[in-house]
Amino acid sequence: MNGPSKLCTFTVGDLTFGVDVGEVQEVIRFQRLTPVPLADHALRGLINLRGHVVPAIDLRRKLHLSDRQDHLPINIVIRTDDGLVSLLVDEILDVVEVDPDNYEPHPETVCGPVWQLIDSIYKLPERLLLVLDIERAVSVNWAERESA
Repeated sequence: MNGPSKLCTFTVGDLTFGVDVGEVQEVIRFQRLTPVPLADHALRGLINLRGHVVPAIDLRRKLHLSDRQDHLPINIVIRTDDGLVSLLVDEILDVVEVDPDNYEPHPETVCGPVWQLIDSIYKLPERLLLVLDIERAVSVNWAERESA
């Protein structure tokens, strides 16, 4: 990337994430979900977005955090090579402009669910902004659970 880029920022738990605004189709309030039996735990269900069936992936579950208790998540609808995917997040923040030259790769010695989902880190004055790797964030195992 050359020059500054703009990131749509949001929170999941105590973490602040960003995705390139060019990958974001829209941000919408919580939509009713249709469950997908035997799907990956992070796949909360499917939403109907103006006639399009869109999988909804809960980033809290993807990060092995507890489910929300106090409010409904927000949908960030992302464009991927395979179509639209909704990421369920806790709160939408601002669009921030960052200089890609100031990104830092995540430490290779650190592991865990958060580090597996980020591409890089950007240092903001008040916190770290974790740049989400969209392909890794939206990947789910459609038949992870065994039948009961």
